[in-house]
Amino acid sequence: MQVIKASEFKAKCLHLMDVVNETNEEIIITKNGKPVSRLLPYKQRVDSLFGLHKGKLHSQDSLVDPVDEQWSVEE
Repeated sequence: MQVIKASEFKAKCLHLMDVVNETNEEIIITKNGKPVSRLLPYKQRVDSLFGLHKGKLHSQDSLVDPVDEQWSVEE
């Protein structure tokens, strides 16, 4: 968490918004040494966790192709 003065925030606002978006860390903005505001990354709420990481995870091999090994089962 970063703490900055309001005057510095005013001068660097657009850059700080990009930093918060990339790092997901909040910035506390102060006036006269007292916290007055927080800049947080915007997060959308998810209705369902099903499919949340679709397209983000990739396998190095095929998970459904048959394996060339013979398996034996003992009872």
